[in-house]
Amino acid sequence: MAWLRRVRLLLVHACCALAAPLVAADARPTQPTRDQVIAEVMRPYDGPSVKGVDTTTMQGKVLCGYQGWHAAPGDGQERGWYHWHGKDGFKPGSCCFDLWPDVSELDADERYATPFLLPDGKAAEVYSDFNAKTTLRHFTWMRDYGLDGVFVQRFAGEVFNPSGLRHFTTVLANCRAGANRTGRTYAVMYDLSGIGLGDLEKVKQDWTLLVERMRITSDPAYLHDHGLPVVAVWGFGFNDGRKYTLAEGLDLVAFLKRTPMGGCTVMLGVPTWWRTLDHDAVADPELLRLIAAADIVSPWAVGRSDSPASAANLAKQVWAGDQAWCAERGKDFLPVVFPGFSWHNLNDKSPSDATPRLGGRFLWAQYLAAKRSGATMVYQAMFDEVDEGTAIFKCTNTPPVGASTFITYEGLPSDHYLKLVGAATKMIRGQIPATEELPKLGK
Repeated sequence: MAWLRRVRLLLVHACCALAAPLVAADARPTQPTRDQVIAEVMRPYDGPSVKGVDTTTMQGKVLCGYQGWHAAPGDGQERGWYHWHGKDGFKPGSCCFDLWPDVSELDADERYATPFLLPDGKAAEVYSDFNAKTTLRHFTWMRDYGLDGVFVQRFAGEVFNPSGLRHFTTVLANCRAGANRTGRTYAVMYDLSGIGLGDLEKVKQDWTLLVERMRITSDPAYLHDHGLPVVAVWGFGFNDGRKYTLAEGLDLVAFLKRTPMGGCTVMLGVPTWWRTLDHDAVADPELLRLIAAADIVSPWAVGRSDSPASAANLAKQVWAGDQAWCAERGKDFLPVVFPGFSWHNLNDKSPSDATPRLGGRFLWAQYLAAKRSGATMVYQAMFDEVDEGTAIFKCTNTPPVGASTFITYEGLPSDHYLKLVGAATKMIRGQIPATEELPKLGK
């Protein structure tokens, strides 16, 4: 399965970059300049902020990844069906996601009709992350179901160009407003997939803009740990042929620790077998030096287990040693969990529903394994990742019919996984017992 894992990392985590040439014909006809985008979207937050979760620590937190990469014609972004479409546009038989979002609670101005048809013959609808109203709704769900907040994905290869910079900075601003208005927390996570040698200098420039122009690290909802704002960088040490180097990573971490307007607590997203330098990791001791320079270690785990039993084995055979390594060096350990996996519409060589959810038993087993291995914080992959079929937000059990194949929540309520992650958060904090059985989630 090693080859599939490498393909998964290349296709999914670089998905925005790979999809760029496939933007629909109705995409923005005249691209703004970088300076115009910066002036338009990079501003401090001046809206209301309510108290909620403790934004001063990572301890006891479950934080979701928030991709925020979807767009639709008419949303004001002018990127067309961005990140919904497949190799042949966006139509039955051509899309890049396996779970269809439940938009039944969204207002009319949040829904965008597609060429896909529901079983009753009506047009299936999706949403756009450019719509601030929808992002606020997502954060309201987080508040209502007891989720702490998110790492907002910032795809480095995207923000180097004006259209991507506009998209993902707007999404970041929407998340900032959503977190402040609902008492949640958020932090930036750079995904480095797809960038080249020397491009980490641009990441430094981008972070400086976020700090100096948007002032995100002084925002009331921005996540802090050990007295410093948290910034995450995902993608060091994978053995899938990445062009940027570990030496560049050391330089970036040093920069982030002395970044303008104060240093940061730095989290690194790394391979599962980073500590032993094998399997999905490069066999280079420099990786351990890089990880030792950071503060929080988060090994990627999607696809590394496929059943409750294998999740428990991963925790015993890998996570326990990782936790001990981190404890010896004063680092925090942030294991990654996921509810299931399916990316057939993005990669037709992979079967639909490749890793079944088992009604939530698979996800709960990972939380239980994380808790028993000593984890005090967890990264939930993902809030809105319908491409890989790892989403936990509301998805429908009545997706479109036709040439594309979609999975469902197995007939469970669309909020089942929001409830389950809310319960898992309580379990990680020690507020409910760590039991083998799924908790009772209620109606």
